[in-house]
Amino acid sequence: MPELPEVEVCRLGILPHIINQQVSGVIVRNAKLRWPIPDEVNNLVSETVLSVKRRSKYLLIQFNTGTLLLHLGMSGTVRIVDSNVEVKKHDHFDLAFTHGKILRLNDPRRFGAVLWFAEHIDKQGLLTKLGPEPLTDDFFAGYLFTKAKNRKVPIKTFIMNNHIVVGVGNIYANEALFKAGILPTTPAGKMTKKRLDKLTEIIKTILAAAIKQGGTTLKDFTQSDGKPGYFAQELMVYGRAGQSCFVCKTVLEEIRQAGRSSVFCSECQQ
Repeated sequence: MPELPEVEVCRLGILPHIINQQVSGVIVRNAKLRWPIPDEVNNLVSETVLSVKRRSKYLLIQFNTGTLLLHLGMSGTVRIVDSNVEVKKHDHFDLAFTHGKILRLNDPRRFGAVLWFAEHIDKQGLLTKLGPEPLTDDFFAGYLFTKAKNRKVPIKTFIMNNHIVVGVGNIYANEALFKAGILPTTPAGKMTKKRLDKLTEIIKTILAAAIKQGGTTLKDFTQSDGKPGYFAQELMVYGRAGQSCFVCKTVLEEIRQAGRSSVFCSECQQ
């Protein structure tokens, strides 16, 4: 699944191509995504893109009349293509512009979403209950410690909870806990403020570095221009179970937590 850095890289990739551009057409080839694509998207013809933002893993394309929300789901991609580019299998949604470019959503598993928030109102409540963005001042030293009090949930599950903080997906949770020297099974409520503050700073650093380097190379993700990301070259533990730790040479272990893979070094992480 594309994580926050990949979605942010996607936002940065499509922004210069659609900002201040007028919609010339909307094509829905398959409306049955995670939620049905609403008919209201057809009203976007002649509307102009005012901004392209991101909240958690949601892309928010804003117009005068409302906000178009896009989610990439498990395997979705959003690309900017020329109007003459051939439609491929799983190209479910096109937003065409008068300058000849098309924003195209491809989603093989159809877990993604295209929704319309009239007058920018989130009636479904998808965004209202989300925690702070990790790269903002709302995610600060002391925040995790306050939220973790009396919580018995493992720290990895805790930081992946979007109600606590958004965008810390499985890959970057594994990496952050390794660099912080924290076992993923450690109960969140038993951690000191010092360790949680260190983890907060590491999460910020890792996500910022991933965005800078173009997002993690996943088999289901490419940037909006079709080029793969590069941050996978820097991964210390994710996807390396059974291999030697780069730091101490201990064999990395793997367990399942909440249905997700957790890879860790029993020597470096305590």
